Amino acid sequence: MNLAAVTINHHTAPVELREALHLSAEEIAGFVQDAKGKLFNEGLIISTCNRTEIYGIPVDNKVDYNQIQKFLVNKKCVSNVKPENFRNYTSNAAVKHLFSVIAGIDSLLIGDNQIYHQVKDSFQLADELMFTGYLTKRLFDAAIKTGKRAISETEISEGAVTVSYAAVQLIEKIFSSLNKKSALVIGVGETGEIAAKNLKERGIGRLSLTNRTIERAEKVAEKLGARILPFNTFKNYMHEYDIILSATSSTELILTKEDIKNSMKRRSYSPVILMDIAIPRDIEPTAKEIDYVFYHDIDSLNIIVEQNLNKRRDEISKVEKIIDEETAAFFNWFNSLEVAPAIKSLREHFELIRAEEVGKNINRFSNEDREKLEIITKRIINKILHQPTVELKRISEQGQNSNDAAVKISILKDLFGINNIDEEEKH
Repeated sequence: MNLAAVTINHHTAPVELREALHLSAEEIAGFVQDAKGKLFNEGLIISTCNRTEIYGIPVDNKVDYNQIQKFLVNKKCVSNVKPENFRNYTSNAAVKHLFSVIAGIDSLLIGDNQIYHQVKDSFQLADELMFTGYLTKRLFDAAIKTGKRAISETEISEGAVTVSYAAVQLIEKIFSSLNKKSALVIGVGETGEIAAKNLKERGIGRLSLTNRTIERAEKVAEKLGARILPFNTFKNYMHEYDIILSATSSTELILTKEDIKNSMKRRSYSPVILMDIAIPRDIEPTAKEIDYVFYHDIDSLNIIVEQNLNKRRDEISKVEKIIDEETAAFFNWFNSLEVAPAIKSLREHFELIRAEEVGKNINRFSNEDREKLEIITKRIINKILHQPTVELKRISEQGQNSNDAAVKISILKDLFGINNIDEEEKH
């Protein structure tokens, strides 16, 4: 199978280079418009913060990896890209790599199931751009099945592996139900925004945000349906919140022990969770000495993250087994595309010879023997073709070695002159 894949990802390139070669949906549309019919007949492009990958069926054998790489680099006008920043795959390796990506074991965060949805979106975009074909649509179905199996049959995506998510997971253990609780997120950079989003997804009853830059807070609040507190006065409202999560980039403390003490008095010492996921810390650590304060910083959260990552690493072998099974199943289907027509051509070829010879000699037999002649000669053909048919089906069922299948089919056709017959029928 002439499937080629080129990738630049977190294994091969620094974040600056990955960002420079990232393709937006609009850029992918332009890429497809320029590449379709020139580089590829059909294909797929995946571009996320950690990878840009191009899969395709080249228009001919002259298209090589260097052309695909240059096409991408020139499209983005990026310099200082080296050959070692790319990895190239073909046929079985390309399919297996795609399945590893969608299953989450090639992610920066092992088991990150966000990539599953990103690959699905990429396939949908390729389909909308009419860049998909018979092969890539079947590849899409097989990839989706692989991703689903990895999620449902293993624990590769279980447990928090980011500090933001670990913080929310720990909050859920302290407060079993969040729908009646309120949360204040201090600092809505990337880390704070993710934490706020996770709280929202977990059904937090009331969510408020505060940030030095009000425009940033407004942007995140609009997406999450959250309330905004002015940064210079938010301490006046702290007592209203059951959960305070801080994730600023400040070099100084945002909340002192005295701030927390005053807040606790105003809330009559009703329990509060303090989650400090900033580096350096935003909340004075001695605040944990106050009664009914549940304090956690990034060190305690990192322990949870590392434990969960170890659990996910233990699941990789199970996911790889699923990938091997689905890769074999895909190539089983692909090989059958060549094998079934080959078997049909072989049988038609021998049937033509049998019918021709019977026709030449039919008059030498009586009417009552002619039916027997048909039966006997057909049985002879069936027996002659039995072993070649079994062998071709066996090649198909082996799955992954499509080159071996193609070679054997070609030899068989050459031996019996079937290629010549096929060419004559075309003309």
